[in-house]
Amino acid sequence: MNVRRVRVPDLRQKKQAGEKIAMLTAYDATMARLFDRAGIDVILVGDSLGTVILGEPHTLTVTLEAMRHHTAAVARGAERALVVSDMPFLTYQVNVDEAVRNAGQLLQSGAAAVKLEGGRPVLDVVRRLVDVGIPVMGHLGLQPQSVNTLGGYKQRAVDPAEAHALIEDAVALEQAGAFAIVLEAIPSDVARTVTSRLGVPTIGIGSGPDCDGQVLVSYDMLGLFQGPVPPFVKRYADLATVVTDAARAYLEDVRTGAYPPARTPVAAPR
Repeated sequence: MNVRRVRVPDLRQKKQAGEKIAMLTAYDATMARLFDRAGIDVILVGDSLGTVILGEPHTLTVTLEAMRHHTAAVARGAERALVVSDMPFLTYQVNVDEAVRNAGQLLQSGAAAVKLEGGRPVLDVVRRLVDVGIPVMGHLGLQPQSVNTLGGYKQRAVDPAEAHALIEDAVALEQAGAFAIVLEAIPSDVARTVTSRLGVPTIGIGSGPDCDGQVLVSYDMLGLFQGPVPPFVKRYADLATVVTDAARAYLEDVRTGAYPPARTPVAAPR
């Protein structure tokens, strides 16, 4: 059966129709396949893999090669969802030519688009990427790659001056060709203003209900990540407990000899 893949223009159409966009992170083919089956619109191969997969304290150490590796895996699992890949720290900030080369490698690995953080400082990069046929999703508000400059993981655009600057950044990103913009950890009234000003969809994370869509780190919402999670995260499952209990049951069966049974079935090929 042919499956119609979600494309970049479909997201604008969803905004125009008032249909909310659902986006989750994934880092491997199995999880991507499950989210695809559930009907998730956009799968983000997030540089959050640095913390939830690789055990790093932040995202700054994630390499382009790691992103290519995980993007390829996700692309193999997703038949329908739009696959967007994060551009890691220092893969687009050095110069435009290097940004094009690096973004191109992510598309060659299977992504349909890339996401990068920042407003007016990255406009030249956004324009050039779009010019050469690489769709770009923007990211404003709390920018994890700039956490050292911003002074930690805290809500942004709280004061009027910063809110005004963020709105101008959002408009500039749209004008530069971004097809959507993630708004992370900003007041809901600011997110509502940005959403109403733009023709392209906004994807919120900790920014209230009025964005055109929402995104969460899947390991947070599934209850898999055992570290601290942002207060706005809703946990839809407690898979950490499920996995731990299953492992303990397996351990008990192995130690008592209950597994494997005396007559072990012939292994089926995967």
